[in-house]
Amino acid sequence: MSASSVRRVIHVDMDAFYASVEQRDNPTLKGRPVIVGGDPQGRGVVCAASYEARRLGVFSAMPMRQAMRRCPQAVILPVRMGRYAEVSRRIHAIMADYTPLIEPLSLDEAFLDVTGSIPLLGSDILIGREIKQRIKAELKLVASVGVAPNKFLAKVGSDLEKPDGFVVITEQNKQAVLDPLPVKRIWGVGKVTQQTLASRGVETVRQLRQMPFDRLEATLGAAAASSLYRLARGQDDRAVEPEQEAKSLSSERTFATDVTDRADLEGVLLEEVERVATRLRRQQLYAKTVMVKIRYGDFRTITRRTTLAQPTCLTDRLWEAARSLLIAWQKTAFGPVRLIGFGVTGLAAEQGRQLELFPDPHEQRLRRLDRVIDEVRDRYGANALQRRHKG
Repeated sequence: MSASSVRRVIHVDMDAFYASVEQRDNPTLKGRPVIVGGDPQGRGVVCAASYEARRLGVFSAMPMRQAMRRCPQAVILPVRMGRYAEVSRRIHAIMADYTPLIEPLSLDEAFLDVTGSIPLLGSDILIGREIKQRIKAELKLVASVGVAPNKFLAKVGSDLEKPDGFVVITEQNKQAVLDPLPVKRIWGVGKVTQQTLASRGVETVRQLRQMPFDRLEATLGAAAASSLYRLARGQDDRAVEPEQEAKSLSSERTFATDVTDRADLEGVLLEEVERVATRLRRQQLYAKTVMVKIRYGDFRTITRRTTLAQPTCLTDRLWEAARSLLIAWQKTAFGPVRLIGFGVTGLAAEQGRQLELFPDPHEQRLRRLDRVIDEVRDRYGANALQRRHKG
């Protein structure tokens, strides 16, 4: 018996997650079109749209200006990533009551392997329904859930009846579910592949499944043909892989118009450093390498990086390194900037650091300062306290 025939997988996908959190936190937004994203006057894009906004043609990744033309009555809200991460942790805590095998895809969706949980907790269907009900009862949020013998089918299931969907796909009904779907529902079929298949008269999964393999291989190549051949038949043997340790963290800002003022760039870079430093401390991580990313107005992109003498999560230490990289760039290759970003790599957990025998008093003061700022911002919002850079 193959692995896919005995595995029991659940895919949980939160419906319009960012927008739903905003509507839950502010009941006056219930029933109103809500768009979460960047500045509508600039180059911002839609990060999430409530279903009220979606019905008016607004979707994720759409330019905010276009979204506002389609839905001028929408409530526009900034991204509160810290808040969404907090709610996501509570969702994952519910999931963890049923299995340790959780593979997050993003803050708002994850795969769960509940194969080993069934003898203790009941069927995969029962577990899926209970997780969905608990998310609604405890967090006042709605999830769509797919239950299936593998990851691909579980993901297909959670997408089929959004919002508030619950779909079970089995070995017995999988082909009846898959066959009528457009080929773009299959992983690996993007716009180019979809157009290529359409030129061969293939627009549905059924037509793809009936296409001779040698013709499919000649059309797409061996690797792609083999993958699509299996997925069109609902075959997917990949295991659910629990979350791996983060390898990097980053944050960046795209400007509405290209920026040429050096002080403005420093101010924005400091904000990005603060965001990354806060995330490091929340995750109890220390960074060894810092990186500054710069994209010119003509879309050329460069990066500058440096390795620290000691790993850190202190905002001031990260800022010193980032500012040095920025100043060096300004002296040699300065030009109009479309995007600026900051990132860290070489991450290590706090417990893995070597403790100092004689702690530096200045480092201790910086640590206390970060702790106070984090506590104030957690309580009163990200804009409650602002650092000022020394230009």
